[in-house]
This record gives sequence, C-alpha cells and structure tokens, in this order.
Amino acid sequence: MDARLDYFADPTAGKALKHFMAVGRAFKESSLPAATQELVALRVSQINGCAACIDMHTKDAAAAGESAVRLHLVAAWRETAVFTEAERAALELAEEGTRIADAGAGVHDEVWARATRHFDGEQLTALVLLVSFMNAVNRLNVITRQPAGDYEPSRFH
Repeated sequence: MDARLDYFADPTAGKALKHFMAVGRAFKESSLPAATQELVALRVSQINGCAACIDMHTKDAAAAGESAVRLHLVAAWRETAVFTEAERAALELAEEGTRIADAGAGVHDEVWARATRHFDGEQLTALVLLVSFMNAVNRLNVITRQPAGDYEPSRFH
C-alpha cells in the first residue's frame, strides 16, 4: 500500500510535524511510566485502526523489554490478569477518551476516579495529553493510509 501523502517530502508537513513530534517526545520525559505510555498508545491505535502506530508502539515496547504476552493481550485487557491496576485504569481512560462520541458523556466520573487513585497530577496530565496526541496522530496516518510493517524501533525518539 502506498501512502496518499508523503509527510517527509512536504515542506508544510515537515514544519508542522517537527513541532508535533516534539510534543510526543515530551511524554517520554514525564513521570508516567514508559510501559504505561506504550500500552496506552497501542490501545488507542488499535481502536482507531492505525496500522502504522500499532507497528511502531508494538516494536518500541518490545525493544524496551515489554513481553509478547502483554502486547498480544492489550486489545482484550479487561479479560486478562497480566496488567496492573494502574495500567488497567490508564487503558480504561484511554478507551473512553478515544471513544468520546460513543460514550455520550465522554470519560465517566468513575473512570476518572480510578485513574486518580493510581496517578498523580503530572502523570494524569501526561496521560490525557498522550491519549489526545495519539488520537491526532492516528487520524493523520489513517486519513493518508500510511503503511505499516517497516518501522525500526526508536526511529522517532
């Protein structure tokens, strides 16, 4: 499959995406655990059908030592025992934050309360920004049919 647009060849995209990707790197410096960040990025990308991001976050997480079992079970995290309570709270928040139109009221108070039990203010901020960022990146990739499969771990970090 060929991409509809080549973001790396377009000067306007190059200018905008340089800053956009810098935002993504800022999460890496937050106190939100790296494993949680990758799991959330992967789950949001699965929901949105973004193959390029699924490819990237699966490979980056594996390169960072994440187990294949956990990566394979992210899509069914509710039915597994391999995620911590904090990771489960983050994945639940990520799902409701991604499915805003489906949830009616957006993120429910109970979901937010579970997240606040596991994450401090800085981590919650990073988590909310990460969910929003991933939704934006997914849309950029899905709209332009960015191909997946050839990502090399840590290419954008």
